[in-house]
Amino acid sequence: MDKIIPPVIAIRGAGDLASGVALRLYRAGFTRLVLLEMDHPLAVRRAVSFCEAVHHCRMTVEGVTARLVPSTDSVADVWATGEIAVLRDPAAMALPALHPEVLIDAIIAKRNLGTQISMAPLVIGLGPGFTAGGDVHKVVETKRGHHLGRVIASGAAEPNTGVPGNIGGYTIERVYWAEQDGAFTTLLNIGDTICAGDTLGMVNGRPVLAAISGVVRGLLRSGTPVCKRTKLADVDPRGAASYCDEVSDKALAVGGGVLEAISAHRFSRGAA
Repeated sequence: MDKIIPPVIAIRGAGDLASGVALRLYRAGFTRLVLLEMDHPLAVRRAVSFCEAVHHCRMTVEGVTARLVPSTDSVADVWATGEIAVLRDPAAMALPALHPEVLIDAIIAKRNLGTQISMAPLVIGLGPGFTAGGDVHKVVETKRGHHLGRVIASGAAEPNTGVPGNIGGYTIERVYWAEQDGAFTTLLNIGDTICAGDTLGMVNGRPVLAAISGVVRGLLRSGTPVCKRTKLADVDPRGAASYCDEVSDKALAVGGGVLEAISAHRFSRGAA
């Protein structure tokens, strides 16, 4: 039997949601993955984000490793080792050289930052900001709740409410954003236990105080330049430090929707 060669799949973004999608695809056999990330990633859940390869050259999430590559010329070599490729390319300029069959916009910017339906035979947008049948072929719902992970063939995902999903009875209290432009600094690490009122970090000397007690599940790297409303930290009130090293249920659900969309696309084209 001839060996089945999986399609090239490019993902814009390499934060926790994009990484959860990549992990689910990789485990399903879609191993020719390349993640396009910015020079200074802003993922707070760094322990489960392949974008950390930008800083460390390699990043392993739940046993799967991604490696930073200098250019598209090195992508195939990374795939040959069984790893995922990460490329600094926030504007997706490498797409013509990569020729992906599938492009997934997983930037989670709540708006479209340049993805077009013409960029690949199948273009998928995650969450609000995209219209299935307009700028993308399919949209996958990212809002926690009954429709999380559903594939939308026509129209858009639910609009952004600005309120994080409920975890352990808390929503907006568990997530922290910058109140001004500046540099974020912190003495904490992901996995640390904190109490309400503790200092999570500072932006230009102004403290960011925890509103609830729990485990620091997400935290920007100290020294990261931020703009007002940049997400800084995520406190998990459930208090389980082990969750910090595991992809979230949300990311896996969204990944399941992406896997469904890709599988349907390939079967419709008669591909294995």
